[in-house]
Amino acid sequence: MQPFELITVSSIPDAVKAQAASSTAQQGAPVRFIAGGTNLVDYMKINVETPRQLIDINGLPLAGIESTPDGGLKIGALARNSDVAHHELVKERYPVLSQALLSGASTQLRNMATTAGNLLQKTRCVYYRDTAYGCNKRQPGSGCSAIGGHNRMLALLGTSDKCIASNPSDQNVALMALDATIHVTGIKGDRAVPIDKFFLLPGQTPERETVLEPGDLITHVTLPPVPSGAKSLYLKLRDRASYEFALASAAIVLKQSGGRVESVQVALGGIGAVPWRSHEAERALTGKVVSAVNFRAAAEAALHGARPQSQNGFKVELAKRCLAHALAQAAAQA
Repeated sequence: MQPFELITVSSIPDAVKAQAASSTAQQGAPVRFIAGGTNLVDYMKINVETPRQLIDINGLPLAGIESTPDGGLKIGALARNSDVAHHELVKERYPVLSQALLSGASTQLRNMATTAGNLLQKTRCVYYRDTAYGCNKRQPGSGCSAIGGHNRMLALLGTSDKCIASNPSDQNVALMALDATIHVTGIKGDRAVPIDKFFLLPGQTPERETVLEPGDLITHVTLPPVPSGAKSLYLKLRDRASYEFALASAAIVLKQSGGRVESVQVALGGIGAVPWRSHEAERALTGKVVSAVNFRAAAEAALHGARPQSQNGFKVELAKRCLAHALAQAAAQA
């Protein structure tokens, strides 16, 4: 691990100013906020992340979880994953989020990991994690060793010729299905970013993963109320039953009326370069009769355009079955 400076801040404006000023002063040298550190410290240990300065934000008042006036939910950036997963409002109104969080990592990690940290979780691509190999996400212009290499766990959707890494988060798949909004404070003021605008596809610049700029600090996430009578769930398929990343996952918010799908929100994990919202599946299913045939048709629509690599072609069918089964499970709850 390389030497670094650790500073603490006592207010949100101080945190923003410290990060923005440090980034400018060090001419692009990495300066990072740190809270739980479950992802960042891991990468610092293997020299993938080499920040010269860490800004400890654990003292900021950003850990609350509370209702919003419209019946939605506000989750602080520093709310720990365990606290969110077990919160009564989350379990009652947004079971898909509770289930997604509890399916990830381990109890010890969930006790430390934060909502904002999870939003910014780095890929688990083996080449991103190994500095002996080229990786455009880690070092722009060095190539993508995963293309033609070990890519069993990597993405099918949203990839480019520069990067095929998959987003590893379970939380973010659920937040995508729930139409979350990410609230950010920066040197230019406050802004609210819909989650489908927050993540960036790799394109030709895979090193840039979100719309955040130097000095930007995520303060909280808000969720709108789900439609009355809607059911939600998260289904995760993986190589082992716990402490494992998704090969394919699905987050569903489904409302039925008269045996038909009145509304549905679908997001997929394990197969996208970003947490993958499938409007194609939603369009294929809305207004249709609740049936296995129509669930399968929605799954086919969701994976249309998938670009499998040399080792992950099996994930196309796996993701289709995952989505169809998740839809069937949600429908059975009604």
